[in-house]
Amino acid sequence: MKITIGSDHGAVELKEEIKTVLADFPDIEVKDLGTFGDTAVDYPDIAEKVCQTVVTGEADRGILLCGTGIGISIAANKIKGIRAALCTDVYSAKMSREHNNANVLAMGGRVTGFGPAGEIVKVWVTTEFAGGRHARRVDKISALEKE
Repeated sequence: MKITIGSDHGAVELKEEIKTVLADFPDIEVKDLGTFGDTAVDYPDIAEKVCQTVVTGEADRGILLCGTGIGISIAANKIKGIRAALCTDVYSAKMSREHNNANVLAMGGRVTGFGPAGEIVKVWVTTEFAGGRHARRVDKISALEKE
């Protein structure tokens, strides 16, 4: 699986921790699109870069991080084909994949600790979409983009 990750300046430390967690999965290849320091950047720009890799198929999934995860998830969900889920707990991460087929995970570097974030990421990357009745609902979400 290919995962593209990106953060604004408010979540660089969390991004580095998540990359360490993902390194434990030999079948996951991670590409980091920045930012790499504490100089302020605009989270919509990071969201666009990461989400474009998912939409084009360069990456299977994306992970986005900002201070709270809110702004970057809102920006990501403006991009056609993206289903970004802001997850603050393991259950939400599992359901975002199993029921919603979320292709982008969003979290907040200033509100989610390293330990919980690691557990969220582990569940999110290992949970598959359940399909079935959930596929019909995801199709309806995709149809909203056409209106």
